[in-house]
Amino acid sequence: MCEANAYLLKEGKEELILEDLSILRPEKEELYLQNIFGEQKRIKARVKEMNLLDHRIVLEEI
Repeated sequence: MCEANAYLLKEGKEELILEDLSILRPEKEELYLQNIFGEQKRIKARVKEMNLLDHRIVLEEI
């Protein structure tokens, strides 16, 4: 599988916000996230780091 887990960086700590992410799409001033199970989230954040070999996407609040 090629899905990644999305983490939100808050106060220097990474918090898992969505597992098995299949879609990450910028929408105006927020990001739309959806996983393979259809769970969806919209958050005001930007991409800080993507490590696709480790299946990790780190987002930073804005």
